[in-house]
Amino acid sequence: MIILIPAYEPDQHLPALIRSIREAEPWATVVVVDDGSGPAYREVFDGVKALGCHVIGYAQNRGKGFALKTGFGFIADHFPGRNVVCADSDGQHTIVDILRVAAAVQSIGHAGPAAMVLGTRSFTGNVPARSRFGNNATRVLFTLATGQRISDTQTGLRGYPASILPWLRTVHGERYEYELNLLLEARQAGFAINSVDIATVYLDHNSGSHFRPLADSARIYAPLLKFLSSSFTAFLVDTVLFLILTAVSDSLLLAVVGARAVSSAVNFAVNRRVVFRHGREKPVARTGLRYFSLVIVLLAANFGLIAALEAVSLPALPAKIMAEIALLAVSYVVQQRYLFTRSTDREKLADAAGETPDERPANTHIRA
Repeated sequence: MIILIPAYEPDQHLPALIRSIREAEPWATVVVVDDGSGPAYREVFDGVKALGCHVIGYAQNRGKGFALKTGFGFIADHFPGRNVVCADSDGQHTIVDILRVAAAVQSIGHAGPAAMVLGTRSFTGNVPARSRFGNNATRVLFTLATGQRISDTQTGLRGYPASILPWLRTVHGERYEYELNLLLEARQAGFAINSVDIATVYLDHNSGSHFRPLADSARIYAPLLKFLSSSFTAFLVDTVLFLILTAVSDSLLLAVVGARAVSSAVNFAVNRRVVFRHGREKPVARTGLRYFSLVIVLLAANFGLIAALEAVSLPALPAKIMAEIALLAVSYVVQQRYLFTRSTDREKLADAAGETPDERPANTHIRA
């Protein structure tokens, strides 16, 4: 087992954590990444190095995600085949919980497919308001995006089997958004997400955390915020054209279909190139066909909802707004999970050969 600890401007909680690890597991390998803390913190890092840790780092602060990927690279090079448990440096994780997560990773390695293990907190007791709110908000958004219910999406105590370290280094993100991106992309990569209950510990109201509520929350929620911005732009285009067509025509069907045809083309272009990170990996023709198939389904639902609301004497504009809001979540989930996901190796091979994945023989191999 390797214990990986990213640290930025750590206080004495870091040496205390290392000492507790040494007392419980004297021979455990501990890797500490100095995330550009600067000369003022050299004494702290020298102290943990004296306790037998491998201390690596770089001059400028790059963020937690960058620090973790630096650590994964060091471990892959120097300790290949070893499982990794990541813990925070601020004393929020007990050695008992670290070892429980390590044991869970070890058991998965022998019993089934690769999976990451999350140390999940119950958030009971004296929990800082920003931590409680942040986790609740992220949990709701994560469930919306993936359909998976994870009670603690922001936990820093996580275990990874050695087999998925190469994948961990490919996932986008250099700061706090990285750990959420791992959860968002795990299913697409074929990895399960398991959990182990751990204690909820906040020292001094989490004063040691370097999380910036506004800037880092914006990074974490960026995929959904970009989607909402794209959807709002398309909604404005759609609504303006809907009102124009309604004014010049007595046909509700013409107004809905005409407005949606234009706004959906705008929405598809923006989502594919800007909103969803893997959108450009997909061939535009195939993805476009699937996208506009979704548009047709949503259009039928939209038309039905507007007609039903108008039937109860609701004006056209309020009826349209209510219908759009009701279908927004459905659109996001389908696009995030199915249309603009990371291309699998099989899809990439099929695209290179000019075939669809279903047309390509399942036993095809590339030879050097």
